[in-house]
Amino acid sequence: MAAPVDLELKKAFSELQVKMIDTQQKVKMADLQIEQLNRLQKHAKLTHAEITTLPDNTRLYEGVGRMFILQSKEEINNQLMDKQKTADEKIKELEKKVYLERSVKEAEDNIREMLLSRRAQ
Repeated sequence: MAAPVDLELKKAFSELQVKMIDTQQKVKMADLQIEQLNRLQKHAKLTHAEITTLPDNTRLYEGVGRMFILQSKEEINNQLMDKQKTADEKIKELEKKVYLERSVKEAEDNIREMLLSRRAQ
């Protein structure tokens, strides 16, 4: 009776190992994306700090691809705030995803413990 249970546990364990490799790759990718978004936020905050000291009627050039567009301080400021808000939302989404993917590791550990306890019996 223990043999069918062992086979099922081994099968579940091997499936989880495959999922774990995939999960590790996704987690690394999410960590890189979070790091990039944090850099984007930092850049937006620094630029925002520089812009706020300028007079309200100041017009600034914004780099768009290979071109520069003359825009008001308010438009650029709004764009920076939007970038920060979007980055915050994406970071929260990625962190939630990373948490769920890391829970697969815990499931793998639980099955590994079950296998080891079966073998010990």
